[in-house]
Amino acid sequence: MKIGSIHIENGVFLAPMEDVTDIPFRLICKQLGADILYTEFVNCEGLIRHNEKTHKKMLFLDEERPIAIQIYGGEVSSMGEAAKLSESMKPDFIDINCGCWVKNVAMRGAGAGLLRDLPKMERIARTVVDATSLPVTLKTRLGWDADSIRILEVARMCEDAGIQALTVHCRTRKQAHRGEVDWSWIGRLKETVSIPVIANGDIKTPGDAKYLFDEMGADAVMIGRGAIENPWIFSEIKEYINTGNIPDHATPVQRIQLCIDHLNLSVTYKGERKGVIEMRKHYSGYLRGMKNASKVRAELMRWCEREPVVERLTNFMEEQYEVAV
Repeated sequence: MKIGSIHIENGVFLAPMEDVTDIPFRLICKQLGADILYTEFVNCEGLIRHNEKTHKKMLFLDEERPIAIQIYGGEVSSMGEAAKLSESMKPDFIDINCGCWVKNVAMRGAGAGLLRDLPKMERIARTVVDATSLPVTLKTRLGWDADSIRILEVARMCEDAGIQALTVHCRTRKQAHRGEVDWSWIGRLKETVSIPVIANGDIKTPGDAKYLFDEMGADAVMIGRGAIENPWIFSEIKEYINTGNIPDHATPVQRIQLCIDHLNLSVTYKGERKGVIEMRKHYSGYLRGMKNASKVRAELMRWCEREPVVERLTNFMEEQYEVAV
């Protein structure tokens, strides 16, 4: 597939996730094979009003490339201005969020809320494309609910507006993250438009990705929650696609060590207190399924300093897995 000057075959991308895809987590996923990274959602109104917290969400490192800044909003002119400001950061491309299902976004006419107003979605797409010299992509869902699935119409509209790739989470807004995904729409989309189609939604195993590539014709897959539970999914998918071998899962020791590495990155880029506190949301993913994990996680949540967290995780490896550290 091609986005601007980026050429990737069977790409495995990290999905943009609010309060998750910050620099430390993106670096971990890049290290483990993610082909393209995305920032957290960037609110266009906060951006054009020069809100410091919003602006920080656009920051990235050169070693993360290729990377996209994802913007969202419900005002056409604001999205155009946000695109210009995003371009000044020199990402590889800009992505428009038309898929966020949460109430305070969708019910205000942004994110997946635009699926109830396709003319506005089209105006936003055209405005952002016209506002920047960078490639523009768009991420959305199948529709607002099961009675209003219009994704084929949306795809044709996006292609006509100059969108260079379309990512589709194969659920409706009403489903949020519940219920079954319907990946069959990826195959239908590939028959409808010529721009790349990126599959998203419950891709949790190498077999899921291979099915989407081989049977549905997806140009790439985008991993969201599956990467939180298992950051190795990027390299696992690539190994399976390239060799046909189902890779071994990361061992508990590898997962704990990566958790420590992630913590160190979080402290490096956010400072000790903030870095440790914001790392708390990742412990359940790294320790999932391990003996005594809930007890250890409860202990880790008490600390705001790096050293006791590292010490407890190191002791956990020694106690449970007989590893000399």
